[in-house]
Amino acid sequence: MPRPKVHPANRLRASTACTACRVSKKRCSGYFPCTNCIHKGRGRSCTPFKSLPSPALRSRLVPASQPTAETPRTSRTMGVDLQDPLRSQSHGSRIRMAYPDSDAPETGSHSPEVTHRTHPRMLRNLQGERVYVGKAASLSFLQLLRDTVTQHIGPSQFSHNGRSGDMLEAETHHDVLDFSEECCTVDEKNRFIQSYHAATSGFFNLSFSDDTLSSFVCPAEPKTDQEKTKAAIIDLMVAIGAQSYPNDQKALQVERFYFSRGQARTFANMLEDPSMDLVRVFLLMSFYMLGACRRNTAFMYLGVALRAAVALGLHADSPGLINPDESHEGDERSRLWMSLCILDLLVSSILGRPSAISPLLPENREEPSWIEATPIDPSLLASYQLSLILNEVIICLYSEKAASAEKADVLLCKLNSWSDHLPLSLRTSTLEHKDQSTFRKHTIGSMHVACSYHFAVILVTRPFLVSALGIRLARLHQSLSTGDPSEEVPEEDPVNSQLAAACIDSAVYMLQTCLEVHQSRLLLQNMCILKAFIFAAALVLGFYMFSRHDVDPEVDGVFRGALTILRMLASQSAQAAHYLEIITMLEAAIGDQRRRLAAQARQQRSQYVSRIFSFNDSPTTPQTQPEGDDEEARKATSLRVRSVTSYPWLHSNDGAAVVVTPPIIDGTLFDWEGMDLSLWDSFPFLAESTTI
Repeated sequence: MPRPKVHPANRLRASTACTACRVSKKRCSGYFPCTNCIHKGRGRSCTPFKSLPSPALRSRLVPASQPTAETPRTSRTMGVDLQDPLRSQSHGSRIRMAYPDSDAPETGSHSPEVTHRTHPRMLRNLQGERVYVGKAASLSFLQLLRDTVTQHIGPSQFSHNGRSGDMLEAETHHDVLDFSEECCTVDEKNRFIQSYHAATSGFFNLSFSDDTLSSFVCPAEPKTDQEKTKAAIIDLMVAIGAQSYPNDQKALQVERFYFSRGQARTFANMLEDPSMDLVRVFLLMSFYMLGACRRNTAFMYLGVALRAAVALGLHADSPGLINPDESHEGDERSRLWMSLCILDLLVSSILGRPSAISPLLPENREEPSWIEATPIDPSLLASYQLSLILNEVIICLYSEKAASAEKADVLLCKLNSWSDHLPLSLRTSTLEHKDQSTFRKHTIGSMHVACSYHFAVILVTRPFLVSALGIRLARLHQSLSTGDPSEEVPEEDPVNSQLAAACIDSAVYMLQTCLEVHQSRLLLQNMCILKAFIFAAALVLGFYMFSRHDVDPEVDGVFRGALTILRMLASQSAQAAHYLEIITMLEAAIGDQRRRLAAQARQQRSQYVSRIFSFNDSPTTPQTQPEGDDEEARKATSLRVRSVTSYPWLHSNDGAAVVVTPPIIDGTLFDWEGMDLSLWDSFPFLAESTTI
């Protein structure tokens, strides 16, 4: 019976092996330079077994040499610092800055490309069904980072996570709450709606007037289908606002009650007739599901909203189809379409999935004519224009097998042009506002726009970061190894280094922006899109820190700041708690890498002396036990040990371990002990040990 076929995403064997591994019949990691060649000090000579058809394609895997040290370094001849090629002074600089004038590539020549090392993945949802995550997703980049960490420091909790094949989602609560609408006053509803406006600022605007809101906030049973749909919109606004409040019992009850009622009112007529209110309600349910850690459900709700919008013709050029006397309706249609575009393209890029709205966008990628004729919120307009560029990033860079530096440069030029035309109101929060809620809404909206921009830059430049840091790790290992000193050390391509610098700087700027808002106590307790942005930026900086021998205080500081924000969000979000767990384990892997590199450098520097005894590392060190047979003392000691092991980010003020319990999210107990690494599975000699 033949062996069943294995999906390409689940294969363990590399598709292409290097020449040395092919000749010696060793398993190759499939990356160039591969793991075996790195450890044997021959990273420079590591090439695929089958040569590529042309020298231009070969340049994807074998980086071009940098100019020699004798070449005078000016702002025109070299845009990269030779001491640290990944931290250039200019952000988003052009490809021509990386070449001397005499060596600049001619127009129409093949631009430098890097092969994508992130691959699509199939993860499992709550029901065990496989769901697709594309190569642009942070989860795919996380798997690449795990493989890289394993190559250099071996198995660890970060690289061998027990739940790495699951797409963590929270259970939906269907139980009946002992709660009624009378328990939430009109003033409380208005406060929750203000929190909703802050949470969605910069992402969408549903264009509701104050009169419409006040007429449906007051308790009154809707009678017609249209009234039920509008009442569902108000219910979902209240639910999203309560979702962003501190996690107390009252806010939790309000959130679950109003979302359940809004969802029931939405499905009451079984989606018989498309309407603008139906688009709004599915847009709101999608945003709520993102905050409730149900990303697949949010993705499907966006699809329903899009189909209803297409049926209503929202994707068409509105002013040409709407009567001039109905200009107010045209404004609402344009705002709703822009809101749908923003959320759909953001969610699709975060998950790495094809966008359903992308084929409906203008082919020439120019703004529709109705933008100039419509008075639009500046943050909404900026986010819409940015989402169109983000869609180009996914199409131009991630739909191909390799990322072109020339295309990346064009996209960065568009992003820089977009940022140059950004209004002053979105660049600062020093403007005076009437009240605190308006100030918070403006600040969070500006932060959302800025973080979306930095996220787009990260997606453009991340493939080049992977290429540059992969070579840097090989060079760092080779410089500390005992291999042949005459072996050439691989060099970074200056173009890739320049783009990688933009990736690192963008991650730093994003986290600095979030930290400033967090320190001002303006962040909400649940930021469904922001936590994904922070996770993507933290992975980039973690990769950069892992590839360095020395410490960059600025990068280390903002990396710890990402942990601080995720720790705050983890109190109400299981997804943020999962991100916090991953970044915490990445921080531990970075510490192991730094200690290993320091030990290798020390050993290489001093060959005449070595350490022969260590008290902490001795496996036979007797452990001090508490005196007496007090059972309670032993239980308390065991609990403290388990708490520190499972939750390494929790400490008391004096540095001692504290007794903690797993976080409770929406009444569900989340215990992360299943994520610990089963180290005994990796060591075959334990199979011969005696059974206790």
